[in-house]
Amino acid sequence: MKATVEGRVIAESDDIVECGGYHYFPSSAVRLDWLEKAPKTESDLECPHGVQFYDVVIDGARHARAAWSYEAPHASMSHVARRFGFWEDVEVS
Repeated sequence: MKATVEGRVIAESDDIVECGGYHYFPSSAVRLDWLEKAPKTESDLECPHGVQFYDVVIDGARHARAAWSYEAPHASMSHVARRFGFWEDVEVS
C-alpha cells in the first residue's frame, strides 16, 4: 500500500495493519522527515493511547494533523504501536 499527498509518496509498505477502518504503516516505511509534531489538543490529551498528530509538510505545503501515531497504546491497540495512520489530505491506496 501507498500513502500519498499531492502525488508524493509519504509511506509505502506491504506490512500494513488495518484497525478501525485505517491502515497503519510501520515507522520504517514512512518519510519521517516530512512529519512535524502538531500541538496536542485537549482531545488528544484525553486519548488513552497517547495519540500524537503530525502535520505533513512537503516543499512548504502543510497538511495539518494528517498523520498520527500512538505513543503509549494499551493492549487493545498494541498491534499499531510504532506505526502511523493517515487521513484528510493523505490518500491511502
